[in-house]
Amino acid sequence: MNSKTRPGEQLDEELVARVQRGDKKAFDLLVIKYQHRIIQLVNRYVKDPSEAQDVAQEAFIKAYRALGNFRGEAAFYTWLYRIAINTAKNYLVARTRRNTQYEQDIQEAEKIENAPQLQDMESPERQLLNQEIIDTIKAAIALLPEEMRTAIMLREFEGMSYEEIAVAMDCPVGTVRSRIFRAREAIDSKLSPLLEHGDFR
Repeated sequence: MNSKTRPGEQLDEELVARVQRGDKKAFDLLVIKYQHRIIQLVNRYVKDPSEAQDVAQEAFIKAYRALGNFRGEAAFYTWLYRIAINTAKNYLVARTRRNTQYEQDIQEAEKIENAPQLQDMESPERQLLNQEIIDTIKAAIALLPEEMRTAIMLREFEGMSYEEIAVAMDCPVGTVRSRIFRAREAIDSKLSPLLEHGDFR
């Protein structure tokens, strides 16, 4: 394990190695560990909870089948996130529901308060965060192009590094930085008129 390995990644590596040696129960442990996060991720694309669970299950099945080719060049969960994102996208295309993937649910909007890079409204401003601001943030994220929206969600809601997002989205790190920068600009442009009124000072 190198110095950059996160807590839990060494366990993932050991479980992956066991799966590759034919231990199916080891994969069950990986599913238990990540199923909640994968369902949450898929649910941002697939709005129906039961369908999201089906898509998440399909993503795990694909991961299991592909695990023989996993070489550990990226962290297991980053590799798994990429599979889940692609599975969700493919599902939407198959169901001709592409237009719905820009919608955001209330749960995501509420998570903005805990997003590490969007906490410009520190106390007492954060304490005065009202429904109008939540709705504005929600609408701004919903209007983002898909790739920008995915990048900002993985960064702010999942806490992934730029390098991990690059792997998950299959693009250069510079592209990830650009997408996140433009996403934040778009969100800030919607929030600025509200904050400049002085109601939150």
